[in-house]
Amino acid sequence: MDKVYAKTIYILFKKELMSYFNSPIAYIFIGVFLIVGNWLFFNSFFLAGQASLRNYFTLLPWIFLFLAPAVTMRLWAEEKKSGTIEFLLTLPITDWQAVLAKFFGALAFMAVTLLLSITLPVSVAFLGNIDLGPIIGSYLGALFLAGSYLALGLFISSLTKNQIIAFVLGLVACFGAFIIGADFVLAGAPQFAVPVMKFLGLGSHFYNIAKGVIDSKDIIYYLSFIFLFLWLNVRVIEKRMWR
Repeated sequence: MDKVYAKTIYILFKKELMSYFNSPIAYIFIGVFLIVGNWLFFNSFFLAGQASLRNYFTLLPWIFLFLAPAVTMRLWAEEKKSGTIEFLLTLPITDWQAVLAKFFGALAFMAVTLLLSITLPVSVAFLGNIDLGPIIGSYLGALFLAGSYLALGLFISSLTKNQIIAFVLGLVACFGAFIIGADFVLAGAPQFAVPVMKFLGLGSHFYNIAKGVIDSKDIIYYLSFIFLFLWLNVRVIEKRMWR
């Protein structure tokens, strides 16, 4: 990737990221994320009687399940409905640059949102000794999981002009990708399909990383998942399917 190509992505990325914070919706998303996450965690934290963030990171993928499609639903759907996508794609940029800028803008917004929750482990650390390994692993896993949700949601958004449809389909798709490897799903699956389903599930890889053990297989899986749906997104944009 040459400097001009990367600089173009950076300029578009900065525009996308700033568009979040120029709208009150971004602050509503962040507020809801922090309030809901903290309330659900502390609701059971004092009952457990131990300085552990395990319950919070168990809840986090489910909170992201709603937040990520809400972030991505407008990225292509709104552009297509308003007609600004035609202007965007007449600029001297490639389809990959447009897709990557939207993806990294959304990912940066989610990373900022996640970073603001750092007050939670800091607070818990004052109440007792905590194991930093699983916490670092959980935050890293959460970032990869968010990236996967966003790539999938961005692809879904490119298929429709309706933001509500993009949100609902994105929510359903992310939910399916997350639970396919869950124990309660595997319990009813044919034995021969269990290893494949467990490997394909976003959730199983998240919980592996959340243990504090960073396995290259989990990282490669997430990067491959993200690349696949960004590539599909580019294919949709190339065909100009909204015309």
